Amino acid sequence: MVSRFFGSEAVLIVTAAILFYMAYNDLRHFKIRNELISVLAALFFVHALVSGRWVEAHWNAAFAFLMFVIMLLFYARRLMGGGDVKLLTVAFLWVGAGCALPFAVLLSVCAGLHAVAAKLGWAQTQGIDGDARRRIPFAPSVAAALIGVFMLGCLAPMP
Repeated sequence: MVSRFFGSEAVLIVTAAILFYMAYNDLRHFKIRNELISVLAALFFVHALVSGRWVEAHWNAAFAFLMFVIMLLFYARRLMGGGDVKLLTVAFLWVGAGCALPFAVLLSVCAGLHAVAAKLGWAQTQGIDGDARRRIPFAPSVAAALIGVFMLGCLAPMP
């Protein structure tokens, strides 16, 4: 049990470090690299094996797929960027349906704070081609919400 706990925590720490890097990169360049998305997805499966959550991993994958299909509608209407869709899909893979509510609440709070900071000129924004609207990087909000779910203990190792 002790080795399961430390292995699980080690994977979560590595995942959090990657999320911090991804958020920083999105803040600076408005880009989310596919390699990092792939690493986050792979780390989910490592965490599922190490923590004993592999028995419910297929439900997490099904939930992430459902959310991906829904987000494709927003992407088709140009309301979300492709990187945001990929990152949120992996985030929903991590949280599954069981931790989706705390994740959604944290994501709403973080995105709201980021939007207010952008409105006040404290955070960088980027113009949308041919439109007066501005966009903000979403990875920092997703990363903060996902790390918050980690800290809440929602993904603790199975007994």
